[in-house]
Amino acid sequence: MNILVVDDDRDIADIIGYSLRKEGHRPILAYSGEEALALAEHSRPDLVVLDVMLPGLSGFDVCRKLRERGPVPVILLTARGEEADRVWGLDLGADDYMTKPFSHRELLARIRAVARRSAAAQTPDQGSVTVGELEIDFGAHVVTMRGGTVELTPKEYDILHCLALNAGRVVPHERVLAFAGGSGALESDVDQLKVHVRHLREKLERNPSAPEYLTTVRGVGYKLDAPRAVFTQS
Repeated sequence: MNILVVDDDRDIADIIGYSLRKEGHRPILAYSGEEALALAEHSRPDLVVLDVMLPGLSGFDVCRKLRERGPVPVILLTARGEEADRVWGLDLGADDYMTKPFSHRELLARIRAVARRSAAAQTPDQGSVTVGELEIDFGAHVVTMRGGTVELTPKEYDILHCLALNAGRVVPHERVLAFAGGSGALESDVDQLKVHVRHLREKLERNPSAPEYLTTVRGVGYKLDAPRAVFTQS
């Protein structure tokens, strides 16, 4: 995931960035609220780790402005643990709240949890999507290809569901894994994702070795090719 890290303490920001990079994420570092908003506008992060006690534009102000722009998940960081601060931050739309000092293992775990909740919240539980000869009924969890029902495992369905919601766009490995309930951080997770995609191709493609639907963007992720993706909502 692209994760925007905002902290005026450069040492803390750099250490968080290093931890995220080790786990396979792509950190974007900002050291002020103004810089954070400018970077968020251009980089479109998947998640924001945001210190509250920033000079000038506070973390609360940044969180509010980010919320006005869209639904990007936000984890607030602060050296203060007062209940009023936590409530205010959550009321502004933050998804989680951590008090300094914290362990980086816990931060990584919270990032995974927030990413999963965010993906689930954006998942329709009804309606359908048609991509060429492929149709997915979200409400019934039924997948058909060329008129025939395709039996998928829960993990295969979640992966296909994620790609279908982003039909025609490249979805990074980390985002697919977060949507499907994995960590999205470990190399072994990406390897398992490749296995699931191979099984999906065997079930959906006429020629799994030359896929027409589930295409790979090397080093980035996967794309469900969609010459004509049609969404319907029941």
